[in-house]
Amino acid sequence: MGSMEASTAPENGSAAGGGAGGTGCNGAGAASNGGGMERRLRSSAASASWAAHLPLEVGTRVMCRWRDQKLHPVKVIERRKGSASSSPADYEYYVHYTEFNRRLDEWVKLEQLDLDTVETDVDEKVEDKATSLKMTRHQKRKIDETHVEQGHEELDAASLREHEEFTKVKNIAKIELGRYEIDTWYFSPFPPEYNDCPKLFFCEFCLNFMKRKEQLQRHMKKCDLKHPPGDEIYRSGTLSMFEVDGKKNKVYGQNLCYLAKLFLDHKTLYYDVDLFLFYVLCECDDRGCHMVGYFSKEKHSEESYNLACILTLPPYQRKGYGKFLIAFSYELSKKEGKVGTPERPLSDLGLLSYRGYWTRVLLEILKKHKGNISIKELSDMTAIKADDILSTLQSLDLIQYRKGQHVICADPKVLDRHLKAAGRGGLDVDVIKLIWTPYKEQG
Repeated sequence: MGSMEASTAPENGSAAGGGAGGTGCNGAGAASNGGGMERRLRSSAASASWAAHLPLEVGTRVMCRWRDQKLHPVKVIERRKGSASSSPADYEYYVHYTEFNRRLDEWVKLEQLDLDTVETDVDEKVEDKATSLKMTRHQKRKIDETHVEQGHEELDAASLREHEEFTKVKNIAKIELGRYEIDTWYFSPFPPEYNDCPKLFFCEFCLNFMKRKEQLQRHMKKCDLKHPPGDEIYRSGTLSMFEVDGKKNKVYGQNLCYLAKLFLDHKTLYYDVDLFLFYVLCECDDRGCHMVGYFSKEKHSEESYNLACILTLPPYQRKGYGKFLIAFSYELSKKEGKVGTPERPLSDLGLLSYRGYWTRVLLEILKKHKGNISIKELSDMTAIKADDILSTLQSLDLIQYRKGQHVICADPKVLDRHLKAAGRGGLDVDVIKLIWTPYKEQG
């Protein structure tokens, strides 16, 4: 999922720093939290010693019980007072599971942490010693490399630290959109007045957002939209695609960007959406057209980007919609008579989706084609940029370099094996039902 707009975002909200300043308590107050917590703190000598140092410092590494009921290594990113009590045992901690993507970061209570495994070597540069988390230097290096690869390749170390500091804590925990309540994945720079809201309520048609359910109910009685505010350019069965011009529908475009950022880590945000077109995919029924996902596209891209940002909302993922959106972007490129490529960096999920799409499209052509075919010819047929074709075929070991040029070596059995490994494709785009005029020819 590519990066998009540049940010003029507000400060991180109260959820990030709500109780971070209270460090003057000592362990004596732990008993006030009840017998259960007191028994836990007495369970071992290590726990008892750490009780005297509560609340845990930001940067502490410890094992945490996750939703699978197993212990996983985490790093404390932020902390806050969990109640009106002054007990240091009442703090909640925002933790990053070092084995997993940041989308799983969450607030946890002290009882979820195994205090026997606490380590407080906060200095990131000194991690060579063996720790109670039993993580080797090689494992830590692999984790760090994985995080860099998953969408931040263009950032230097200082920029990456700044990005992670600014977006380290989710400011909105949940949203309600249509009939779904959705857990968010990442920070999104909503206006400051929304940062104390654990849940936001979105109108699923105009994407206006509100703090309370009652506000949404009143809004829905007045909102006369039943689909995104743009031109319907595709309808096949219950699927529909709308093209929304960011200049004509500025508030909708901005709201869509706020919403998308909740589920995209490295996507940045800006308020000038005039230069973008938004292609919003919907499932349609008798109540209206309900947003499934979208991609955005610059009206004029010097770098041949045919897609700036792409998202399938979590309730609709793993149904082929992401691959449909990718395929749709290339069908628009074909109509324009251009080759296209997604804007970088791609997220981890975006890279997987694109690699799968490129693999299936190219291998299907190679299976059917008789005789030699060049990368240029493949690019002309598919609208996929030559660099993307070359990198995809190289990753499949289907390229050899002979006599000063790249040669495609496509054994049918090898192609079948790669196609099987690539998995099933997404929903097909019925090109006959695409009614669209490229932007340069409009008006």
